[in-house]
Amino acid sequence: MHIPRPLRSPGTAAFAVLLVAIVLAVSIFFVFRSPASQDAASPLDTRITVPEAPGSAETIDLDARLYVPEVTPAPAVLLAHGFGGDKLSVDGQARSLAADGFLVLTYSARGFGDSGGAISLNDPDGEVADGRALIDWLAERPETLLDGPGDPRVGVAGGSYGGALALSVAGTDPRIDAVAAAITWNDLGQALFPNYGVTSDEARASLAAIDSPAGSVYGGPGVLKRGWAGVFFGAGSTPPPDTSGGADATSTGCGRFAPEFCAAYAQSAVTGEPTPELLALLSAHSPAAVASNITAPTLLVQGLQDTLFGLDQADTTARQISEAGGDVEVRWFGGGHDGGGTNGGSDNAMKDFLDAKLRGTDAAESSEQPFNYAVQGSAVEQERARNRRMTAPDYPGLAGDPKPSSAQFVDVDLSPKSAATADGADGAQEDPSAQAPPPAEQTIVRPPGASPSAISSVPGLGSALSALTATPAGAALSADIPGQSATFEGTPLAEPLNITGSSRVNLRIGAFAQPQEAVVFVKLYDVAPDGRRTLPGGGVAAVRLPSTATEGSIPVTVTLPGISYAVPQGHHIEISVSTTDQAYAVPLEPAQFVVSLDDPTLSVPSVEGTSTSSSSVPTAPLVGIGVIALAVAALIGVNVVRGRRRIVAEVDESLVETPLVITGLEKTYSNGFKAVNGVGFEVKKGQVLGLLGPNGAGKTTTLRMLMGLITPTAGEIRVFGHKVSPGSPVLSRLGSFVEGSGFLPHLSGKENLRLYWQATGRPPEDAHLEEALEIADLGAAIERKVKSYSQGMRQRLAIAQAMLGLPDLMVLDEPTNGLDPPQIRTMRDVLINYAKTGRTVLVSSHLLAEVEQTCTHVVVMNRGSVISSGTVRELTEAKGQTEVRVDDAERAARVLERLDLHPAVVDDTTLRVDLGALDPARVTRALFDDGLQLRGLSQSTRLEDVFLDLVHNDALPAASTKETP
Repeated sequence: MHIPRPLRSPGTAAFAVLLVAIVLAVSIFFVFRSPASQDAASPLDTRITVPEAPGSAETIDLDARLYVPEVTPAPAVLLAHGFGGDKLSVDGQARSLAADGFLVLTYSARGFGDSGGAISLNDPDGEVADGRALIDWLAERPETLLDGPGDPRVGVAGGSYGGALALSVAGTDPRIDAVAAAITWNDLGQALFPNYGVTSDEARASLAAIDSPAGSVYGGPGVLKRGWAGVFFGAGSTPPPDTSGGADATSTGCGRFAPEFCAAYAQSAVTGEPTPELLALLSAHSPAAVASNITAPTLLVQGLQDTLFGLDQADTTARQISEAGGDVEVRWFGGGHDGGGTNGGSDNAMKDFLDAKLRGTDAAESSEQPFNYAVQGSAVEQERARNRRMTAPDYPGLAGDPKPSSAQFVDVDLSPKSAATADGADGAQEDPSAQAPPPAEQTIVRPPGASPSAISSVPGLGSALSALTATPAGAALSADIPGQSATFEGTPLAEPLNITGSSRVNLRIGAFAQPQEAVVFVKLYDVAPDGRRTLPGGGVAAVRLPSTATEGSIPVTVTLPGISYAVPQGHHIEISVSTTDQAYAVPLEPAQFVVSLDDPTLSVPSVEGTSTSSSSVPTAPLVGIGVIALAVAALIGVNVVRGRRRIVAEVDESLVETPLVITGLEKTYSNGFKAVNGVGFEVKKGQVLGLLGPNGAGKTTTLRMLMGLITPTAGEIRVFGHKVSPGSPVLSRLGSFVEGSGFLPHLSGKENLRLYWQATGRPPEDAHLEEALEIADLGAAIERKVKSYSQGMRQRLAIAQAMLGLPDLMVLDEPTNGLDPPQIRTMRDVLINYAKTGRTVLVSSHLLAEVEQTCTHVVVMNRGSVISSGTVRELTEAKGQTEVRVDDAERAARVLERLDLHPAVVDDTTLRVDLGALDPARVTRALFDDGLQLRGLSQSTRLEDVFLDLVHNDALPAASTKETP
């Protein structure tokens, strides 16, 4: 039989993988590293003492770290960390800034890391005052570039919690020269308790006056983002370190939080509705309170995968800064709290912005491109680029911008299709002369306990869930629940539609609910022609309706979550209004809503931009990579040739007709446990060998080494003369079923067998699939999915898989598990007949009666070693009692005693005797010579008795040794 040669030996493969990993690591470093060296001088760790509050005699210590660039004095950057982090969380970003020539100060905010104090969520008299104190500290450092006495050239930067701190410091300290804030909030109360529905004429007019892409108007106390709030407040619930100012938080049971936040949050977490006191407190501790005071150039970086702080938060901050005369730039990127936080691109954009504003260099082009945004696409459109980057001349809708706005609002028709619509044509338009039917009312309910609830996002996993919805299983998981949602569909798009910001829809909603418990959730879906739906960004617009909604239907203008998304041609938009959402604190009382369109159009923002997606990978390092890759290929080629020679040399020609020879096999694990010790046996053609032993005897370990799954510590295994090692080509002549078959549950039994054989790379006609299916004997169930199979059915399918290709050596571990008696008998016949064809079977089993009836030979193992081997008959005849039936048992006993035997009389006609090595023919002749009538002589020993005796005797020396003092 021809055995294909491997492409490389295992040693070569391991070496190649290691070498390629080194090459890739070096390549990535040289290709993507900053031109400036990333190695800054060793940072200086220090503790900075600040007042506990302005004017207070009490102080707290902040754990800080200073990164000094090569050239000083230098512009400084105060870099703040995110919630739950500390000064080390931003170490990489700090080193990058220092390598670029900035003096960087990082620190652990109050209540985090090794700093003292309690978490007050950017209290103007706490964390924000700390920021100003750190600016004072920088002004006194000789390494800091000064604009005047006590006035350092300084920027503040940070992400999330740190981004809000940066904005708040900039709004309270005129010395700040630049601000770079990422994935952060404008008003924390509105972010955690959103309400995107407005009902009053005044609020709707205010919303209509906003023409920025992601503008919104707060509709009043909203719905708690329970999932995110739990993460947010849970991160601060751990006890504070034993530092000054931090002990009080423990006694209140609030962890590191200041008591006023703990109490207010606890009440709102129960009701799902914010108290006026909590909203006022959160707003006072937000950039919204001071954004109108920010005069320093500001960069706002916001993520498209962020259900915690959406695009509307950055939009509001940008409008507040610009209305006060400030200079603001906006960047949207494909990350966020649901997409891994910030990324290298956003961090570099912040660095370039600080470089341009603090040093006036040409490194950043952001001053010429104030609005830079990514455009995402549907996960089901695999043939298209899912992300591209665009730039616009300005961020639309900001005050004082003399240039014409680059944004426009496009109306998308949500009217039900009329009979005049061309059926089945993409982009079909309704006949203007046809009268569209009026929008229909839809009734939806909220079940008691708000369960089951729809799933739109999972905190921190929004992007993964969004991709999952592109699969059938994921779509089912995240689908809106029937009876709980109303949907309004547009017609298929005649051309692609870019949505750049927050769309708006006018609904009419009536509620049968308790006051303040009329809550709904509005979503925008991209629906493909095949019905698959994508929820861009995973965003949901939570709406808490006023009590007037319980008196009759009222108009509600809903601002949908901000997205930057391309809806392909032929797709259509769907608006869904749902009564539940897993991510929010939904009221538990049952309720009913009547929903309809107040205006059958969806207002969609779109910004005209220019594509800036381009490769910035330097070519020179790529040439070097190519040279290294060629060298690696040459080295692998040399090792392949050597490996082939070595494989040819490791064939014992004298054993090529012997299916299996194991010699001196040992396996010792890293903890010193020896699972296999000196195992050796031989299996010849046509044999069915049973490998027996108690649990822990080393049987499965031996089989795993036989199949090349693990390597032996010593000894060798040869299959048809070829030495076995992981990946040995001779293993193609071996079929096996050991420790589970690994079937794919979503495929049928037949599909699993075909897929398994396809993975071998051998021709389909060599599989003998029909014979394997006959062995499986699953009938029509072979076409059913494996997940519906019983254990016995899976077992039969696994044995059929092992027999695919009719291997010369078949290895089965407990093949009869889960089989009923008729199936066991059938399996016994299959194995016996299989061996009669000249092939070999190795079976490991605990069913000794089956082994005795099926196997021709047996190897018994215990404690890692072989303690006996031979044919089944040799083992059973070597030990045990022989039953003798005669006409006179007492007289027969005297005859046997003359042969030095020790018979035991059972009854008048039966006795038992251990013949030992005595030939039974001598016993028969002696009885006849004495005139006795011999009625029967039979061996009564079972294999099970022999096995138990062997294992028991083998264990005695070990037991004796343990008892020796």
